[in-house]
Amino acid sequence: MATSGGGDDDGVEVKRAFIGAGCNRIVNNVSFSASDLVALGSQNAVAIFSPKTAQILTTLPGHKASVNCTHWLPSPKFAFKAAKHLERHYLLSGDADGVIILWELSVLKGKWRHVLQLPESHKKGVTCISAYMVSETEAIFASTSSDGTVYVWEVALPSTSGGECKLSCLESLFVGSKPMVALSLAELPGSNGRIVLAMGGLDSKIHLYCGERAGKFVHACELKGHTDWIRSLDFSLPVHTNDNTETILLVSSSQDRGIRIWKVAPRGDTKEEICLASYIKGPVLVTGSSSYQVSLESLLIGHEDWVYSVEWQPPTVIPGEGDFYHQPQSILSASMDKTMMIWQPERTSGIWMNVVTVGELSHCALGFYGGHWSSSGDSILAHGYGGSFHLWKNVGVDLDNWQPQKVPSGHFAAVADISWARSSEYLLSVSHDQVMRNPCWHEIARPQVHGHDINCVTIIKGKGNHRYVCGADEKVARVFEATLSFLKTLNHAVSQDGIFEDLQTGVQVLGANMSALGLSQKPIYAQTEQETPNRIGNDNLDTLETIPNAVPVALTEPPIEDQLAWHTLWPESHKLYGHGNELFSLCCNREGNLVASSCKAQSATIAEIWLWQVGSWKAVGRLQSHSLTVTQMEFSHDDKLLLSVSRDRQFSVFAIKGTGSDEISHELVARQEAHKRIIWACSWNPHGYEFATGSRDKTVKIWDVENQSLVKLLLTLPPFKASVTALSWIGLGNNKKNGLLAVGMENGLIELWSLSINRTNDGSTGAPPATAARFAQLDPVLCHVSAVNRLAWRNKEKGDEECSGLQLASCGADHCVRVFDVKAPCDVDSFGFMNLRVEGTKLL
Repeated sequence: MATSGGGDDDGVEVKRAFIGAGCNRIVNNVSFSASDLVALGSQNAVAIFSPKTAQILTTLPGHKASVNCTHWLPSPKFAFKAAKHLERHYLLSGDADGVIILWELSVLKGKWRHVLQLPESHKKGVTCISAYMVSETEAIFASTSSDGTVYVWEVALPSTSGGECKLSCLESLFVGSKPMVALSLAELPGSNGRIVLAMGGLDSKIHLYCGERAGKFVHACELKGHTDWIRSLDFSLPVHTNDNTETILLVSSSQDRGIRIWKVAPRGDTKEEICLASYIKGPVLVTGSSSYQVSLESLLIGHEDWVYSVEWQPPTVIPGEGDFYHQPQSILSASMDKTMMIWQPERTSGIWMNVVTVGELSHCALGFYGGHWSSSGDSILAHGYGGSFHLWKNVGVDLDNWQPQKVPSGHFAAVADISWARSSEYLLSVSHDQVMRNPCWHEIARPQVHGHDINCVTIIKGKGNHRYVCGADEKVARVFEATLSFLKTLNHAVSQDGIFEDLQTGVQVLGANMSALGLSQKPIYAQTEQETPNRIGNDNLDTLETIPNAVPVALTEPPIEDQLAWHTLWPESHKLYGHGNELFSLCCNREGNLVASSCKAQSATIAEIWLWQVGSWKAVGRLQSHSLTVTQMEFSHDDKLLLSVSRDRQFSVFAIKGTGSDEISHELVARQEAHKRIIWACSWNPHGYEFATGSRDKTVKIWDVENQSLVKLLLTLPPFKASVTALSWIGLGNNKKNGLLAVGMENGLIELWSLSINRTNDGSTGAPPATAARFAQLDPVLCHVSAVNRLAWRNKEKGDEECSGLQLASCGADHCVRVFDVKAPCDVDSFGFMNLRVEGTKLL
């Protein structure tokens, strides 16, 4: 954390207020800890969230490629070994470049530390990491990759705070041209520390390797039975049979939709009793002087699609028995058929049965990539194809009663644009995951699920119902209007009774239904909300046209994923045709009567900016100035000027005037080549006609429009370390000469600069027309790990001099939406060049 001098009274404080992020769509990406925290890969970062608060607590930067898998030390399987009372927990994460990083969490302080990066990395992406805790300070873990190798490691964890982790590679195994994608480790019962490693993958076989704690791992046997890729493996801890023999059970799942349970038992001289539960003997596993009989215990059939994960319920401590534990005979499976199942053996026959099924989501969901137990076994978590989480908790007393719980949410692709509501009640974000969301420190609505990557959005700032315009990888801009159910939900969310009562009286649309192809969204009117369509003759017909109707309702608490995906849509009211290519940028003036749009372009004709009149949605202007894509536009504080920047390295300033008859006149005031590379961002000073431009040439320049006709350069900020991709300027209090400029860069970092404009300078005093000082470099832990795509200050309703309530929103290519609380004195001159206090990572 970078912290500069200065007391708390006159300094600047930046805190994390909100993180929204989705999960990478890959198997093995999510893991529960023994202390019931959840780790997940979100693009190049590892995100940590708490199921108790349903909030993402922090993101860990360090990986340079997409994170594929995570694994906790200890995992819930070893929570019974007093793991919940450990001062430090550790996390392993592997990425698509083959890099594995070990992280340390100080539980009491909530502080994270990058411990080390494994020295021998895989040549290709890591697909699975599995570990076995030998003791509280020692673990053995294995990693596998699509490069066809499996590494086995031993790590000695420090027993005291600040100690070093000692790492050694025990084995490097090459498994051939068909890589392994699933691993599990266990200690063989009665073997004095011999370890068994199970691996499965593309050859549809389970391979068992045996080795000593510090010895070589040797291929012992292979288990055949599955007919498609092995997707998940998990060993139980030793289970005691009726004759006090210790056995371990291995559960496997496959793309053949089946789940198999294998028993590994020591071979003895006693005659085994033949029973229905164990009737198929497999190979004999020999290691040292010990031998073990492997047999197929059970075959579980119930899922209708690929079974991506299986996991034993974590053991529980037997009260009053010291270190003794009970391994529940309970398995959790997750499948692409949109369900998770809990399997348990029937008490009398011992036959494994499906006892709980959760999921069965709407048509929007495309199945689960994994399912995980909490350490106590009373909660189960799934992550889905849409980057979403689904959490169920057993709230029953005598009987099981699994109920859905709140979880964090976010985009699973690059977030392209954000826009605050006109009174900043909520924030709207759009992404290349083709979803538009309302994250309000909890996601309260998902107004649009689209068939194309969404590139830009603007909320209409004028009076009337809440509306927004969005542009995607199509040539059409679309207009959406808030529903009655959303307005009621928003009224409850902001805790101000009656604030949206006037809007609700004129809104007849209760919600919206998604079309078959996921493009247009049709309104559901309040007077027909109880009506259901007559589908006589089509009851058994499963087509795209039989999508069930949404059931929009006013929400009094944050919705769960299934409600968001289907019941919070907004209807589309208009389509704006005119552009020749994919939409790229949108903006709305502050009066709310004019929208500007641009599209991807490689010629002056296509690069023109279109002006649309709000309400009639007529095209009232076509502004020609640029020769390549216009990357961003913004209206001045009084709506008299429109600023645009482009890939052609030029900015343009247009004078916009209303003629009084719903007509708009426009005139090109200035056009200038401002930078040496693409100009990505621009922002007006809220208190004047100064504006900032940011470019790929790593510079930010401050310009002034004199008399709305002549543009001159006031100041060039010192070069940044990366391309500047986002800018946002806000005034501080009533002091109209001072402002705060947020600068976002391609490397994900964000800086805050104080700007002071001297408008009374006539050149005779020698004082500069503008001064700038960097006073805040946000800690990388707080920032994005990929390019910042947009920054937006939250508008303050009150013009008082108290600036403690500033909030800055950002979105980036790392799939994240972030909101920062910024406390700054209104008098920029009072805190000089560098004066900052930034809150680091903190568990809430």
